[in-house]
Amino acid sequence: MIKEIIVVEGKDDTVAIKRAVEAETIETGGSAINADVIRRIKLAQERRGVIVFTDPDHAGERIRKIITKEVPGAKHAFLTQEAATSKGDIGVENASVEAIRTALANVRTDGRNEESAITWDDLMEAGLIVHPRAAARRLAMGNRLGIGYCNGKQFYNRCRMFQISREEFEAARRELNEKEGATS
Repeated sequence: MIKEIIVVEGKDDTVAIKRAVEAETIETGGSAINADVIRRIKLAQERRGVIVFTDPDHAGERIRKIITKEVPGAKHAFLTQEAATSKGDIGVENASVEAIRTALANVRTDGRNEESAITWDDLMEAGLIVHPRAAARRLAMGNRLGIGYCNGKQFYNRCRMFQISREEFEAARRELNEKEGATS
């Protein structure tokens, strides 16, 4: 049984989570997250902790940002778009049991109060910003680091928020460069 309550978008996500692990969920009801749902998430965070596990799409990111702002200290689980896609539909409900378990095993904790060694210069040198393939490289790096896809500014913020170490960052960068070198 997972101690924390998992925050998902809807009923189908709850079904998928319960297929993979023994856990309780709070459903946001989609991207129209309201004050009552936020109050329930805050209470869950105070009593047991929460894991935000939203779809790897625009609506899911919007919900994640709202919860991150309103509920400090929430944990986050991420699926890649590939792992959450079935027949063109993206969502937690489409992920395999193994993908859900892996995402929950790699939960990231919000550590905004601590400084990260990752800098803007690191992102630039890694080709994650101001680079012709920056978006594709951020997608690959985000998947390797377990923080999902986002724009350059949000990628930087997530590196800080989830305390991505320089060692983790450099290992993911090497792996990405080796993969790209092999496909060139």
